[in-house]
Amino acid sequence: MHTSISVMSFNSQQSFHRRLFADQGSREANQLLRLLLAQDGSTTRLCEAAAGGPVSLRVLSQQAHGHVPAVVRLQLPGERFIERITFLAAHGEVLMDNLAYIALEGLDPAIETVLLAGTLPIGHLLARMWVRREAVADAQDLPQRLWDAVGLPDPSATRCYRIVTPEGPRMLIAETYRRGMRMATPPRT
Repeated sequence: MHTSISVMSFNSQQSFHRRLFADQGSREANQLLRLLLAQDGSTTRLCEAAAGGPVSLRVLSQQAHGHVPAVVRLQLPGERFIERITFLAAHGEVLMDNLAYIALEGLDPAIETVLLAGTLPIGHLLARMWVRREAVADAQDLPQRLWDAVGLPDPSATRCYRIVTPEGPRMLIAETYRRGMRMATPPRT
């Protein structure tokens, strides 16, 4: 499955609907949300499944630097990190918003090149690697940073976790699921 990539300014995301994941009291939505928050596989693949095909990766911001929240330095090695703010969308709906910090120290140069190019969703990149996801409880700064960038907080649909490889911790991710994950799969033509 091929996911398209585009780098965009903050203002150009207006054509996508970004909505809270669940309606108040929606039992079905809350059950789905519990499954999404508990899963430990590729969220990119889940978004593709919800959309019934490829999704668009929209890169809102990506830069390599050393100015990161304290939790990043506690969870990841090194002094320089890629900060990447993205969202995945399909059929005019935002499926999820993401903030990722990637440690550059010890990172394979080929992977660093792909990450800096912003040409693949992290989920597609991780499919090439053995990884483990570990929940991170004390990372309140990360969702707030994400919501400041995208404009819509949704604490109940948000999680933070660390990606660990055999070489050690590599990434720290905050993601917020959006109502687009609940879309009915469009018919294939």
